[in-house]
Amino acid sequence: MANFDLMRELHVKNDGKIVLLIMDGLGGLASAPDGKTELEAAETPHLDRLAREGTLGQVVPIARGITPGSGPAHLALFGYDPLFYDVGRGVMEGSGIGMHIGEGDVAARANFCTLDDQGNITDRRAGRIPTEEAIPVVEKLKQIKLPGVKIDVQLVREYRFAVVMRGPDLDPDIEDTDPQKTGVPPRKVTAQSPGAEHTARLFQQWVEAACEALKDEPKANGITLRGFSTDPKLPKFPEIYGLNPACIAVYPMYRGVSKLVGMEILKFEQESPEAEFTVARQHWDDYDFFFIHIKKVDSRGEDGDFDAKAEVIASVDRALPALLELEPAVIAVTGDHSTPSQLRSHSWHPVPFLLWAPGTVRIDAQKVFGETACAQGGLGTLPTTDIMPLLLAHAKRLRKYGA
Repeated sequence: MANFDLMRELHVKNDGKIVLLIMDGLGGLASAPDGKTELEAAETPHLDRLAREGTLGQVVPIARGITPGSGPAHLALFGYDPLFYDVGRGVMEGSGIGMHIGEGDVAARANFCTLDDQGNITDRRAGRIPTEEAIPVVEKLKQIKLPGVKIDVQLVREYRFAVVMRGPDLDPDIEDTDPQKTGVPPRKVTAQSPGAEHTARLFQQWVEAACEALKDEPKANGITLRGFSTDPKLPKFPEIYGLNPACIAVYPMYRGVSKLVGMEILKFEQESPEAEFTVARQHWDDYDFFFIHIKKVDSRGEDGDFDAKAEVIASVDRALPALLELEPAVIAVTGDHSTPSQLRSHSWHPVPFLLWAPGTVRIDAQKVFGETACAQGGLGTLPTTDIMPLLLAHAKRLRKYGA
């Protein structure tokens, strides 16, 4: 991971702006018959220009062969070793929608799912019900009470919501209840250590009451819970790197992890690359580090839609000139993980990485931005946690170490 003590010692201030542009799930696999990945098939003249003027490589979020979840992959992007800073998705999701999660509270990310008459899952995302349909369903859950604890339930969006339990002697060391497949029932809430058995029993009681309240719902008649967690008290990004950082992201989980590390969350409404780059322009003078997150690349990969994933990447490229006009000192373009449309899921494959920093970058021989070029790029293959020191160095924000 980034050596936080060293970063604190070496960081310096200047006027150079840094942009970390993340296309969620960017990495892919080649498809027949042309042998191109989604990124390589997309029309990306502006990203290809940055590739020619910059240098390429590929990054490994967790470790070789390990498929990352979104939470740990984003921690790695910010320089936090995800194997050391183990932060559950519940606290990320809850923080991202403004829920208070204090020390000793337990948060969980929840999905509505569809159950058949035997209690088996037929759809893990309840048909991706739209947010407006989910609102009254969540209201039913808000009516559930348990003795001795307070329960806060808030809708995230579509089929996703967050649950926070507050009370004495709570412990988040609990297994996920999502079996990650259909045709089987949700798992029971189970403690992973003796100290969490009391908390697991309370959450299981809540799940049973929730399923009873939802039994007549046509789609959202079941619940799965993931990422049980509490406030991780992470070291703060501004103090480590000497940066004033801003997060531009639509989805609450990514806002949540950014908030947990100490970034300012910039709110906006429209979900498009153009809208996100406009927010950056509006706040350009207020911050010196911009984390910009594009979600739909990953969504189309999980849908198994190769062409749609390529088109989302192309839409980012079409909007890119508006970002380049701001003249950042450094732009890094990558993903948190790979989501090949052929696999319809996250994968362990290295993620393409582009570093553009006029005047400081060593230009390599690659001419386009894609997996094949990145595998042959001048940066080689590096841990995702190395990105932040590289960005600071190329922005001339790290002084020399030693005499």
